[in-house]
Amino acid sequence: MKATRVALALAAVAAMAILMSACSQSPANPNPRADIPLKPASVDLPRYMGRWYVIAIIPYFLENKYVGSYTEWSLREDGKIDDRYTAQKRTFDASPSKFHFVDSVVPGSGNGKWKVRIFWPVYVTQLTLYVDDEYRYTLLGLGDKSLGWIFAREPDISDDVYRSLLARFDAMGFDASRFRRVPQHPQQIGQPGFLPQDE
Repeated sequence: MKATRVALALAAVAAMAILMSACSQSPANPNPRADIPLKPASVDLPRYMGRWYVIAIIPYFLENKYVGSYTEWSLREDGKIDDRYTAQKRTFDASPSKFHFVDSVVPGSGNGKWKVRIFWPVYVTQLTLYVDDEYRYTLLGLGDKSLGWIFAREPDISDDVYRSLLARFDAMGFDASRFRRVPQHPQQIGQPGFLPQDE
């Protein structure tokens, strides 16, 4: 039993080292607002729950090879959030990969700051940076602006809406040029600006 705990602890440390390394190797952020601190948005938590499609991400090793991805958030009786991510690797013919995380809202954050448990004891803190009045679109990011996500209630959004959401990231100091669209339909694979990619 002790050996198992030690092995799990070592695996957790290794996973955290990989994640930190991936973030630290992000290219320098040229945005002149890069040093402006981020503030989480206020979120109506019950309204925020449900399915959100991943429209675009700043690519990183855990998500940059997936298509058709979406997440489902649901409130638990203990106040935490079940975070169930589903996606297919590289092609829509692939069997769906499913991942389950447990998120905790940071008290005093207006429900906009969550600690996401990748697996014990590895946590990542993510910020909800924007949600529109109708809860159709939301922007999430890490505090150091190395990673960001655009989510929508539907798998398709217009080019105008997409550009407006990127503009919000730009105004917050992110390098908006790094975002790539996540294919939600087979014909989008290989199109300019879309994943998957190996970076």
